[in-house]
Amino acid sequence: MNLVAVTSCPTGIAHSQMAAENLEQTAERLGHEIKVEVQGAMGAQNELTASEIADAEAVIIASDTAVSRDRFEGKPVVKGTVKDGVNDPESLFDRAAELVEQGETGTVEVGGGSDGDAEPTDDGASSTAGSDTGRRGGDREKGLFARLKRLFS
Repeated sequence: MNLVAVTSCPTGIAHSQMAAENLEQTAERLGHEIKVEVQGAMGAQNELTASEIADAEAVIIASDTAVSRDRFEGKPVVKGTVKDGVNDPESLFDRAAELVEQGETGTVEVGGGSDGDAEPTDDGASSTAGSDTGRRGGDREKGLFARLKRLFS
């Protein structure tokens, strides 16, 4: 299977890079092709081209930030968290393969996506799923940072 992926985390690039590396290693082990765009505080690295996206059979997004999905329209998209990309990339590939096999398009959320973190919507905006992510300013940042520390400790 030929895939593209985006990893992104709100606090920088380390976890995004870890998820990208695990996705690449898992793809190689499973016999898939993948190109991973890594988004972080400093912008995007290894940006996906329109041609690469067009050639991809499916898209994996392992992100804890809003990632615009406009450029993936018409593709099956599997959305998980950065933690999913780091700890359980196989589940993301399995779900992508299911969607391709079934001929489905659109976004399917899997794994840790229901932990209360801001989840991207189809238009790239954020929505909250409960918890304290709706707080303003510094309180919100402290809450996100604390959750990330718990996720990756």
